[in-house]
Amino acid sequence: MAEFVSVHSSGGLATIRLDRPPVNALSIALQGQLQDVASRVSADPDVRAAVIYGGEKVFAAGADVKEMAGRNSTEMAAISRRLHASFRAVAAIGKPVVAAITGFALGGGLELALCADFRIAGENVRFGVPEILLGVIPGLGGTQRLPRLIGPARAKSLIYTGRFVDTEEALRIGLVDKVVPDADVYGAATRFAGQFVSGPALALRAAKEAIDTGLDLGLDAGLEVERLHFAALFATEDQKTGMESFLDSGPGQAKFAGK
Repeated sequence: MAEFVSVHSSGGLATIRLDRPPVNALSIALQGQLQDVASRVSADPDVRAAVIYGGEKVFAAGADVKEMAGRNSTEMAAISRRLHASFRAVAAIGKPVVAAITGFALGGGLELALCADFRIAGENVRFGVPEILLGVIPGLGGTQRLPRLIGPARAKSLIYTGRFVDTEEALRIGLVDKVVPDADVYGAATRFAGQFVSGPALALRAAKEAIDTGLDLGLDAGLEVERLHFAALFATEDQKTGMESFLDSGPGQAKFAGK
């Protein structure tokens, strides 16, 4: 089987690289490999942060329509379950994850970017969830993650029309966090992710889990999730290091071990 997803790690930062020319169409095989890579990155204690990157020309231009066009609903029910598991694995990476977006992030490509914690895009990127133009709806999280990020009305506008969004609008509505020159997308993403490499890994994981879990709960239940994570971190070496460093030297001076 061809390798469509690879991972390279250096200095605590992993790059998850999509590589299915010409447009990184998200085939069933690619998404299976993506699930495996995401699980390995999440479990690797030497990785402190990750970047998802599709290359200089395109992030991902959507699912492979050729694979789906002839399927019936029973077949797609089974296939979509596996595809959702792939994207859930990316969203569940217990470290800060940055999507470095070039060219296009359409359909499943945008839905993949939504699984990251942050999105950095080039100046000429186009975004969209055009599945409605194919007679279907976003099927890899677009109807759920997109409204949670930009609000239901804006998400409905994009989903109902299938229109494309440029980076200026994407930044304005909160779809991306930063826009940089096209040639600097990967560099900007790695620099941004790099700030977390020396951070307290267990606290960062707890923060991500508390936020993501809490978004699906009521306030009281979410506060209880937060309380439990907060208390559990007092069993870590980093908590002792961080608080002792604060008392001795003030904030921002701690050297964390990630334990």
